[in-house]
Formats: sequence, structure tokens, C-alpha cells
Amino acid sequence: MLNVLTERSRGNLRPSQIQRAEATRRTFRLQLSKHRDVQRIHASGINSLDIDPVEHKYMLSGGADGVVAIYDTECIPEVREFTCETVCTVGRSNRHVHKHSVETVQWYPRDTGMFTSSSMDMTLKVWDTNALVPAERFVLRKPVYCHHMSPVANKHCLIAVGTSNPQATLCDLKSGSATHILKGHDASVLCVRWSSKHEFLLATGSQDNKILLWDIRQAKGNLMALDQHNGEAIKGSSAVNTAHSGHVNGLCFTENGLYLVSCGTDNRVRLWDATTGKNTLINYGKVTNDSRKCVKISVSHGVQPDVAFVPNSSDILMFDLLSGEVDNTMKGHYNNVNCTTFHPLFQEVYSGGNDSNILIWEPDLGHVNFEEPPPKKLTTAAKPRKFYGHEISATADTWSSSEDEGD
Repeated sequence: MLNVLTERSRGNLRPSQIQRAEATRRTFRLQLSKHRDVQRIHASGINSLDIDPVEHKYMLSGGADGVVAIYDTECIPEVREFTCETVCTVGRSNRHVHKHSVETVQWYPRDTGMFTSSSMDMTLKVWDTNALVPAERFVLRKPVYCHHMSPVANKHCLIAVGTSNPQATLCDLKSGSATHILKGHDASVLCVRWSSKHEFLLATGSQDNKILLWDIRQAKGNLMALDQHNGEAIKGSSAVNTAHSGHVNGLCFTENGLYLVSCGTDNRVRLWDATTGKNTLINYGKVTNDSRKCVKISVSHGVQPDVAFVPNSSDILMFDLLSGEVDNTMKGHYNNVNCTTFHPLFQEVYSGGNDSNILIWEPDLGHVNFEEPPPKKLTTAAKPRKFYGHEISATADTWSSSEDEGD
């Protein structure tokens, strides 16, 4: 870092390069936090986490017990031991609570005054954060596995929803109704994800082992079906245009929107070129993934190279996206991990699993010391000395006025 600062002082580096270098250094030194934890609220597994994209201060969690909680993750001033307390919860005492497991929660991309939640009770709810009451409620008539709002949309307010139906549904916040039905899959849609670059580009993953890319402005159908073999005929394989050899249950676009990361029950992770739809053929090795629900994977922000955080049974694997190498294996949960989310300001990761715990993974900075410094020993020069019959400290002000001298 000293070399980086020296190059910056010479004008050889831009401030953004220094910021990226420090963010990368912090991300590659993640470890389980020893002094910070999150208040335990859920009585069952944690299915979804989301940090607000405006202030990066509040975190949502949705659990299998039907409870939605909001946490304050900020600690000012910083202390040695800190627990992220809940600001509020939508629990059993709230008559608007979900009746079954909450599968996905997400903040409104423009304001923390609103958030969304979807559940196996076949509903998608849009909540007023201040009043903790639903401002809108969509009934999907089938159990909901996942939903997602576009983080960059300016021309539409559509929420993509994946259910046990083979069609993906688009719910419009402006009209309060389902406006689009995307037909193309042959089985339940387990995961949906909007592009982080193009507001009209949507990716859907299904139990039919397929990933479809959609331009919602076109009514002719999907743009393309991603093929794990890139169109090449594989001897002994009957699968055509399948992205995985198992159910696709995890999707995430990189920060720049150029790549799409996917995972499936075939225990594989794949990286796709979002422009051409080609499989980059990077080998990430085997990842244990047998979940029948949507698995929330996350990708870093402001880091070079990009890294992905993928649940691997009770662990979390941190992959270098462009090389496929495992840079870190994060161990701490006692049961399967269901979701991860990356904090873009502090390069922290929050994870939730079936053990009902939310864990914090923070950078190991090494030099941070929260212990109070020991009292300084007085040196010979600092010991009190006698001056005209009085003991006066060597650091005391011994100046006197002329009147005092005359006395």
C-alpha cells in the first residue's frame, strides 16, 4: 500500500485505482468476525439477505419461519464487541405476516422506505418500511421461489417472479397487476435475475436445467437459451440447450453486467458471457449443491479480479471468476448455507443458513487493535522535581508573572 500511495503522489495512479486496490486487498482477506455478530431473531433457516443499496446501512432477512427482520449494521463509534440489533420485525404479532416460508427479500433500489418479500404462501408483498404494512399485494396462485427488481431500471417498475409454474411472471408496481407472462421453460422457475447493466435484460433458471435470457420489450419469446456445450454435439448426451445437467437454482450478474454466474444441482458453477451467451468453460470444480430452492449467490463490487461467493453445503467458497481458483473457504455455519450478500463499502460478506444464524465475514486487517493502551510509565525526565520547596511536574507550566516574582 505504501508503494501505491507513492505512485499516487507521483501522479502515476488515479484515486479510483487506489480505491480498487484497497477494496481488493480487503476482500481477499475475509475471515469470520471475532467481535461482531447479528442478533438471532429467526427460529428457522435464513433464506434471503439484502443490504440496502442507498445508505448501505440496513439489512433485510427472510426466514423459513415467515418472519422478516430489518437490522442496523452500522456501529458508530466502533467498539470491541458489537451486535447488529433489529430495527423492526414483521413477526407473528403482525397480521400481515407471511403464512409460510419467506424465500426472498429485497430493498427497493431507490429508497429504503419500501421493500419486497415473497413467500411459499403464493404472495408477493410490497411493504411500507415506516408503517410495516403492505402497500401492495400480488397473489401468484403458486408457491413463489424467487423474485427480483432491476437495480438500474428507470423506464419500468417490474418485479420478476419465479414460481412452481413453468412461466416467469412480471408484476408492475405502477398498475398493481401482473403485466407479462414469459413462456419458455418446461418446469418450475427457481431463480430470476435482472441484469446489472441493461434494465430490460432478464435471466431465468428452471428445473428443466435451462437458463433463458429475455428482452422484455420483445414479444416473440426469449433471446437465447444458454448451452453448456456452446452448440457442439456431445456424444452420448441427449440434452439440448441446457445450461446445467441438473436444476438451475442460482443466478447472479457481475457488477459490470458482462458476465452471468450460475449454479445448479449438478454441483457445478458456470460463467457465461452475457452478450453472446457463450459458456466461458472455466472449471470451478465440484460445489455441493442439492437445494430444491433458490440459492442466493453474490458477486463482489469494486474488486479486481471479480470474485463470487457460492454456498457449498455448510461452507462458502470464494472463487476468482476469471481463473476458477478457490481463493478462500469460509467455514462457520453448522448447517447448509442458503444465501450470501456482499457489502460494497466495507468489503464484508453476510451469510445465512439453516442453522438460523447470520454470520459476518470481515477483512482481517491485522493492525487493528481495540485493546486500551497500557498506562505509560513515567520516565526520569517526566518525574516530579522539587522547585523552591514544591513538587512540580516537568511538563507543568512554571511561568510566573513579574508580580509573583516580586513577592
